[in-house]
Amino acid sequence: MVVYTLTVYTGDRVLAGTSNIIYVLLRGTEGASEETQLSDCKLLPRSVHQYDVHCAASLGDLITMEMHSKTFLIPENDWFCDKISVMTPEGDTHLFPMYRWLDDKTRVFLRPATAKFQFQDTHPIAQRQRMRALEESRRNFRWRVYVEGLPQTVDADEASDLPAEVRFSFSEPIESSWNVAKGSVSLMLKHLGDSTEQWKSYSDMNQAFCEPRSPTYEYVRNHWAEDEFFGYQFLNGINPMMIERCSKLPENFPVTEEMVKDSLRGSTLKQEMQNGHIFLCDYKILDGLIGNEVHGRQQFLTAPLVLLYNIPEGLMLPIAIQLMQKPGTENPIFLPTDLEHDWLLAKIFVRNAEFALHEVHFHLLRTHLLAEVFTMATLRNLPSMHPLFKLLFPHIRYTLHINIMARNKLISKEGHFSKYTAVGGDSLPKLLRLATASLTYSSLCLPENISDRGLGDVPNYYYREDGTKLWNIIDKFVEGVLTHFYKSDHCVQRDNELQQWIREIFANGFLENKSTGIPQSFNTMKDLIKFVTMVIFTVSGQHASVNTGQFDFGGWMPNFPSALRKPPPKHKGQTTEDIILETLPDMGTTVNTVNVLKTLSGDSFDHYPLGSFHEEWFEEEVPCKLMKKFKEDLKSLSGLIKKRNAELELPYTFLDPDYVDNSVAI
Repeated sequence: MVVYTLTVYTGDRVLAGTSNIIYVLLRGTEGASEETQLSDCKLLPRSVHQYDVHCAASLGDLITMEMHSKTFLIPENDWFCDKISVMTPEGDTHLFPMYRWLDDKTRVFLRPATAKFQFQDTHPIAQRQRMRALEESRRNFRWRVYVEGLPQTVDADEASDLPAEVRFSFSEPIESSWNVAKGSVSLMLKHLGDSTEQWKSYSDMNQAFCEPRSPTYEYVRNHWAEDEFFGYQFLNGINPMMIERCSKLPENFPVTEEMVKDSLRGSTLKQEMQNGHIFLCDYKILDGLIGNEVHGRQQFLTAPLVLLYNIPEGLMLPIAIQLMQKPGTENPIFLPTDLEHDWLLAKIFVRNAEFALHEVHFHLLRTHLLAEVFTMATLRNLPSMHPLFKLLFPHIRYTLHINIMARNKLISKEGHFSKYTAVGGDSLPKLLRLATASLTYSSLCLPENISDRGLGDVPNYYYREDGTKLWNIIDKFVEGVLTHFYKSDHCVQRDNELQQWIREIFANGFLENKSTGIPQSFNTMKDLIKFVTMVIFTVSGQHASVNTGQFDFGGWMPNFPSALRKPPPKHKGQTTEDIILETLPDMGTTVNTVNVLKTLSGDSFDHYPLGSFHEEWFEEEVPCKLMKKFKEDLKSLSGLIKKRNAELELPYTFLDPDYVDNSVAI
C-alpha cells in the first residue's frame, strides 16, 4: 500500500467554500486510484486541507486528477478550488492548477502544471483528456458575428452565460455599478441627469460636480482652452495615437505661408516641414458620418484636420484647423490669430472628434474588441497545459465579462452611446467597420507605430518613452518564457494548437484581411515572440494608456465633449461665448457622460496590476524565475517614471506599471 498526499487550497472568493462531498481519483501511467472521498466536507474560503489517497501500488507518472462533488445539506453549494498539490510515495510534489468552480453536476479533469505541447503529451489518456478539454472549451466559448465587418465576439448575451471562472468575483455589485443611465448621485446636483437645459456658464459646470477631483482634473479645468495644453494632449493625453509627422500638406488642407507666418516665428512652413517640426492630425475616417440625436436634438460631427508646430522649447502648438475635409468658402481654416471665440470653438469641435475616435476606434476596437479575440482564441485552442495558455491566462481573465457589460450598457441601442454621444446610433457601427478595415499589425506594435508616424525624436512624448520601455520589458519576459519551451523554429511549426490559435485570430478578429499584415501562421520563434508581446502589451499597457485618464481628461466636459448641438461655423467672426455654451452638450448629457468616464477610469473589479501572478500555472523553475525578474523590471520602470513625474507640472502616469492592469478588465 502506498499513499498520495493531497494538499487542497480553497479559493478566497466570496462563497468559495462548500459543504459538498468532494471525490477525487488519480490516474497515472501505471494505473488509477480508487475514487476517494475527502474526509472533511467543510471546506472554508482560504482554507488549506490535507488528505490521503491510498493505492495498492505506485500509479507511475501522474497524468490527470478527476474530481466531482455531491450535495450535502445545502443545495447548489459550489466550491471554488485554487489548486491541489500532490506528494507522491516517492517524495515528488506535483501541482494541479484548478482556479474554477466545481458544482454537483460536473466532473472536472485536472492536469499537472508541467507545460506540454500536444506532440509531447503522448499517453493515450493524456491525449484524450487534452482533446476533451478543447471540445468543452469550444462548446462554452462560441464565436458570434456581433456586427458584419467587425471582429467577432463571444456568443453570450449576459455575463451569467459564461463559465464562472472567467467572470468577476462579485457579479451583482458590478452590474449595479454599471447602471449609469441616471448618473451617480455623487456627480449630480438638482437632478441634472434628466435636464435638457444648456449650461449658463463655465462656472455653473464647475459648481455642479462635487466628486473629489484629482490634480490632473484641476489642471485640465484650468488649462483646457490654452493652445499648449491642446497640443500636449495629442502626445500625452488619452489618445496619443493620432498625431504624425507631416512632410507634405494634404491637398484638401490648403494652408498657406501667409496664414501661419505669425505662428512660425519668422520661419516658413516649407522650411519647418523639412526640419521635421510640423505635425498633422487628420480625422478623415469621420468624414460623412451623421451625428446622432440626443434628447431629440440633432448633434454634429466633424472630420477635422489639425496642423501643429513643435516649437524649439519642445511644445506642440496648433497653428491651423479645418473642421471638414472638403475645403471651401464655408469651411474656413481657423488660426490662433483669429478672434478668441472662433479659435476656441474650432478646438472644441476637434476635441469632440477626438471623443468619437478615441472611444470607438482606439479604446473600444483596438483594446476591448481585440482583447476579446485574443481571449476567445486562447480559450478555444490552447488547453491549460499548453505553455502559451499559462503565459496568457492572466492577461485574458475577465475580458469577456467586461465586454458583455460594455455591449449591453454602453453601445447597445439603449446604451449610453446611443443616448448621449454624437457618434452613437447608426454612426457607431459604421465607424467601427471603417476602423476595423484600417487595422494593421504594425500599428498594434508600439515600436513600429512610433516609427511609422515619425515620432521617434519628438521631445516630451511620454507615451513613447514609457511605452517603449514597457514594451521591451514585456518582450524580454515573453522571449524568456517561450524560448524555454520552444527549442527551435521547427517546434513552433509543428505546434498544431498554436497554429490553430493564430488562424482563428486572423479569421475571426481580422476577418482574413491579408492587408492587415497579421500573421496567418508562425514559422519562426522571432515571429511568435513579437506577436505574443503585442497581445500582452495591447491588453495591458495600451489599454491603460487610453482608458485610465478618461475622467481626469474628460471630466471637465468642454475638453472632451461627447456631443455638440450646433453645426460647425461656416464663417469667422460670429462666435460668442453664448454660442459656445449653446453648442456644448446639455446638462443631462454632460453629467451622464462624465459619470460613465468616472466608472471606466476606476480600478477593475478584480484588480491585478501587470506582473501580478496570483494563480500558479507554471511550476518549472525557469518561467518562475522569469516571472520574478519581470516583476523586478516593472518595479524598476515604475520607479523611473515616478522620479520623472516628480519634476513635471502635469505627471504622465498612465503607463506606470503600478497603474496598469494585467488584462482588459474595466
